[in-house]
Amino acid sequence: MNFGFHRAALREHLDEVAFYEGRLRGLGADYLVEFEAIMACVCASPESYPVVTPPAIRKAGLKRFPFDVIFRVESAQVVILAIAHHRRRPNYWIGRAIK
Repeated sequence: MNFGFHRAALREHLDEVAFYEGRLRGLGADYLVEFEAIMACVCASPESYPVVTPPAIRKAGLKRFPFDVIFRVESAQVVILAIAHHRRRPNYWIGRAIK
């Protein structure tokens, strides 16, 4: 299984890479490595992650960075709806979950 981004989630992802790289050279790359690792796990077994919004919106947390990847599975693809900070704007991405 592979993954793709909701347009707004892609912007969030790229913004985080730029933010961390701006803070410390190489930190953006570290974020990308962790993101790719969690997405490999998600793509291998998406059902193993907890449902946050029934029936099928799930989340996977990054370990080093304070973000959850909010996703759902559509037609054998993991669709990332948001890169959501743990403490900012809870559930702001809900509108993206509507097909």
